[in-house]
Amino acid sequence: MNTTSRRSLTAVASAATALLVAGLLGACGGTTAEPETMVSATLSQQSDAETAGPSSSAEADTLSYPGRTGATALELLLEADPSAEVTGEGENAFVTAINGRAADDSKNEFWSLSVDGEPAQVGAGSLETEDGQEITWTIDTF
Repeated sequence: MNTTSRRSLTAVASAATALLVAGLLGACGGTTAEPETMVSATLSQQSDAETAGPSSSAEADTLSYPGRTGATALELLLEADPSAEVTGEGENAFVTAINGRAADDSKNEFWSLSVDGEPAQVGAGSLETEDGQEITWTIDTF
């Protein structure tokens, strides 16, 4: 392949990436939040080697976001994923689905909450987070 062809392929790849990013931003509705209220969340799916059994779901099994002094884990979850499903309120809130991934009762699944890698000792509605903490939700089984 000559250098002219290589440059053309690089330009096409760059243009495709720019269009993909523009499309994703457009799909988000074009709204922005103030920096102090925006929650940066990371979604990931565990590989089959990390889970007890094979997963046929394409949806994420983990959500992580930074803590913020004065906000509960539940408040930050709902900022990161406004479509999260919760039963109950406040101290009695129980998270049943995050980012479209519902815990499957038939598989004894639930959304587990941890802070800095340690299981939370209180529920999401009671857990006051702090700057610098990492809040993580993971599908777990009992």
